[in-house]
Amino acid sequence: MIQRTNDTLIVCGHGMVAQRFLEELVSKASIPYRNIIVFNGETAAAYNRVQLSALLSGETDEESLPLKPEAWFARHGIQVHHNEAVHAIAPHNRTVTTSTGKVYSYSTLVIATGASPARLGIPGEQLNGVMNFRDLNDTRALIELSQRQQRAVVVGGGFLGLEAAEGLLRRGMDVTILHRSGHLLNRQLDPESGKLLSDALTARGLKIQTSTSPTQVLGQESVRAIQLNDQTLITTDLVVIATGITPNRDLAQNAGLACGRGIQVNTQLQTSHPNIFALGECCEFNGETFGLVEPGYQQAKTLACVLAGTTKGAAYQPSETATRLKIGGIPVFSCGLQAPDEHTESLISQDITTGGYNHLLVRDNRLVGAILMGNTSQGPWYQALINDNVDIQSFRAQLPFGKPYCEAAA
Repeated sequence: MIQRTNDTLIVCGHGMVAQRFLEELVSKASIPYRNIIVFNGETAAAYNRVQLSALLSGETDEESLPLKPEAWFARHGIQVHHNEAVHAIAPHNRTVTTSTGKVYSYSTLVIATGASPARLGIPGEQLNGVMNFRDLNDTRALIELSQRQQRAVVVGGGFLGLEAAEGLLRRGMDVTILHRSGHLLNRQLDPESGKLLSDALTARGLKIQTSTSPTQVLGQESVRAIQLNDQTLITTDLVVIATGITPNRDLAQNAGLACGRGIQVNTQLQTSHPNIFALGECCEFNGETFGLVEPGYQQAKTLACVLAGTTKGAAYQPSETATRLKIGGIPVFSCGLQAPDEHTESLISQDITTGGYNHLLVRDNRLVGAILMGNTSQGPWYQALINDNVDIQSFRAQLPFGKPYCEAAA
């Protein structure tokens, strides 16, 4: 039986970006929907995924994770169906079918299905003890395993892999990080800052191997070792794969929507079907997909304006997104280019005493990249210079020292 309602908005997915979209939408003076229905494939309402690393390391608890209490949804008349994902979309009938077999009609559909962890594609990935670090259930499982296992190998030296490694180290495990690139955080840091970070994490007790990758996971039913591309074997009780994400596009692709790596959208976050929109990690805009929450928040704000009709000509315009994180107590900031080329100049400063490191990349008297370690307080100001394409010629010499010195010189 089709549950038909007029002026109904259905949202597929309930992660951080979907929740931000709901908050932006209900903040508008006029909401064009009498019914807002959210289908959430997880058992818990939207929670702060950024804090999963703190939960893994024991710095916070699950009670701090929910983004909004249940009363918030009731107050705004939003129906949330937990543990019930949308399994199929029929665009021409404007209906969705959920995992329970129920069929609902919509006037507008928003797909916010996020992404799934990338797989290594090697033998042994199916063994018990081979894990991801992506959601609350993964985190719960890693905490439980850390209480009865001693050794862990984390595959991936990006920010997610480093956070997983740091959390397991704090849980008392012996942790080895394997990273295919020549230095950690290679998408955010240059080789020098990557080495400084590696040295600092090694001093904390992590074992780090760069320029290496696994070829198979060994064991009968459970993992016992991992083999590397140089034939080295590392014995381990746990393998955490943190090598990136794959946009969840299948729901849209099976419905006939245009997809590349993700669900293709225009500047209004509209898919190839006029009544269906997508945002967050599952979408693709101008050939680009998104792995950070900040672009998703920008998309959520734009889409709320588009659907509420409150901002004439509302359009999503990507900006340089900064990576801000703290690994092993070391603040890291990165925005824009992280590798110099023949058209850039590098302004590099390093504080041997504190371990601080700054690498600013300049092109045609414009700041186009900033890498900071240690003291990252000037990061947001550098990000603004990058996004606003500011001419820095009048204070270029003072740029490495930060905003106060530059303002005095300008």
